[in-house]
Amino acid sequence: MHKYKNEVIELLAKECKDLTKEDIGELIEFPPSPDLGDLAFPCFFLAKIYRKNPKTIAEDLAGKISSPSFRKVESAGAYLNFFINSEEFTKDILEDLKEKKEGFGRVNPGQGKTIVLEYSSPNIAKPFHIGHIRTTVIGDSLKRIADFLGYKTIAINHLGDYGTQFGMMIEAYLRWGDQEVIEKNPIPELVKLYVRINEEAKDNPELLDNARNWFVKLENQDPKAVELWEWFREVSLEEFQRVYKLLDIHFDYYTGESFYSPMLKDTVDLMEEKGVLTDSQGARIVDFGDDLPPAIIVKKDGSSIYLTRDMATALYRKKEFDFYKSIYVVGSQQSLHFQQLKAILKKMGYDWEEDMVHVAFGMVALKDGTLSTRRGKVVYLEDVLNKAIDKVDEILLEREEDRGEKMDNRRDLAKMVGIGAVKFQELFNQRIKDYVFDWDQTLSFEGETGPYVQYTHARICSLLKKGDFKLEDPVDPKNLALDEEQQLLKKLSRFGDVAMDALEKYEPYFITRYITDLAKTFNKYYTHNQINTEDEDVKKARLLLSYGVKTILAQGLDLLGIQAPEKM
Repeated sequence: MHKYKNEVIELLAKECKDLTKEDIGELIEFPPSPDLGDLAFPCFFLAKIYRKNPKTIAEDLAGKISSPSFRKVESAGAYLNFFINSEEFTKDILEDLKEKKEGFGRVNPGQGKTIVLEYSSPNIAKPFHIGHIRTTVIGDSLKRIADFLGYKTIAINHLGDYGTQFGMMIEAYLRWGDQEVIEKNPIPELVKLYVRINEEAKDNPELLDNARNWFVKLENQDPKAVELWEWFREVSLEEFQRVYKLLDIHFDYYTGESFYSPMLKDTVDLMEEKGVLTDSQGARIVDFGDDLPPAIIVKKDGSSIYLTRDMATALYRKKEFDFYKSIYVVGSQQSLHFQQLKAILKKMGYDWEEDMVHVAFGMVALKDGTLSTRRGKVVYLEDVLNKAIDKVDEILLEREEDRGEKMDNRRDLAKMVGIGAVKFQELFNQRIKDYVFDWDQTLSFEGETGPYVQYTHARICSLLKKGDFKLEDPVDPKNLALDEEQQLLKKLSRFGDVAMDALEKYEPYFITRYITDLAKTFNKYYTHNQINTEDEDVKKARLLLSYGVKTILAQGLDLLGIQAPEKM
């Protein structure tokens, strides 16, 4: 569709001298119905410039613009609608598909630009629970989309491995911990200690004072504090890696908060030099006046806080990676934190703070309340994933028994579909919406689900095999003239635009909804039309179209971090 969109931009640029090509490109829309054309240009913006009725402007433009690429250009209210020449369009799509093969649909707007993405980032010595799935899969999907669009991506797991909480863990371990017990079952045992110290601190404030003192010791490289902290970090990472392996998620760096600890003094000194710090009851803060609440940078005991470390992080990443965008996939409850972070950088004179993006998302809750490590109320993510795999395995086993034949690699398929179902469910709605975790909903295989899209992909693989599909077979575009075929071709042509929209708005659900719709459209077409028909020319054309759908379904699933099985 890019070729036709670019032509619309060129045609309109000749007639609308007051708009740049970039302006025109941003205004072009995809109509909601084929009756309204394939591309549309709203004239409301021109109405402000020319002080004319937008309907009149659309009518005037319709009379001036024509091109062989469009069978007609007509006005409808305030819109100028472009109807693509179907035969030429079909030929273009099929040639592109044959040429690019598995790379069909790929566009490359990100060449030469670097995007840094921070996501997942669990706290060490705490469980990797269901609440972490949103940042983890949203971040991974955005990375995959950016890779697809030609950006150089750097994925960072900014581990929560520093702060007063580790003073609490050290204090709790020294009071009640048993190394042998913890080594056997690290995270659950460390969580027990964390829950216990939070409970006992309610009646014994001295525990919190001791915890703060231990964190100050950790910042000052006290050998005992460092030894325990390193142990907590090591056993935690081993557990986290099991979950990442299940999810097929990889990071370029595991540089947590502790990595930036040696940079804190220079960061604070730079803030002093830039004149953004003021004194407040012994602490050093940044005062934003009436714009934002003040931000503590150095506490009165001399220790740092999360914002101090994030300042050091931002300065390091800009110097090290010279990013085009720096994306933080972090819950919406941290919005104030990122507003303060960016405001401080702006006060220091750094215009690149505008390139830092907080990709917020809603909270995860259980049916009977929110998740809380302090209260010991968690659902381990590893348990969720394994339960999903087991559930799918049961379904596949039932199918084996019904068919009377064993399935090849049943457990591998169960993993592919089960984990895909969990990821798909998480990425199916707008990220900002709160989410209630529900086993039944997450593991449902009816309706708009990951297994439905995966099954459609597998069905097409079977069709291609039965039809002895060969990509090099010649195909006449005239054999794909049905409305359903044109609808599929146009959906395929939009994949690159959908991917760009998904990255621009940081919304993987654009991909999820798109491939669900594509699968539905194909299945409807498949129901009413025989693919492997006796007419060889028609068969070859329909198989090539099916191959295009399969290719985009696989690519779309991959952008969500989901595998596309060839058999189900």
